[in-house]
Amino acid sequence: MAAPTRVRISHVFTSSPEVVFDALAEHENLGPVFAAKITRVKDGDTERNGVGSTRSLKIGPLPAFHETTTVADRPALIEYKITKGSPLKGHWGRQALTPTADGGTRLDYTIGFDAAVPGLAPLVGKILTVAVGKGLGKLVP
Repeated sequence: MAAPTRVRISHVFTSSPEVVFDALAEHENLGPVFAAKITRVKDGDTERNGVGSTRSLKIGPLPAFHETTTVADRPALIEYKITKGSPLKGHWGRQALTPTADGGTRLDYTIGFDAAVPGLAPLVGKILTVAVGKGLGKLVP
């Protein structure tokens, strides 16, 4: 296997970190961000969108896969990983939110993964960079 692929996306919102965190944590809001059909599979262990909450993502003709929240530190950090399905290996995501001087929020979003099929990971990385970069603008201002 090749070295793991990393996708890094930064986006600045005019909304506060609390508003952006809540929008990112709510699974049903993420369809436009990932250009996917998203269905809640399970609520979190202690909070609806907290650690243990799981969503199913269906992108085009590909089989659905599950992502599970592993860290939910409101309003600063969300981390998740794929827990079922997907041809990607070791897939994880990290959404770090930082307040800006004007009351907005800077999101630094990193996604890491690899794939057993040669060339698949870099291709998926390019697609994710474009799709998520465009989709974040649809989430909140």
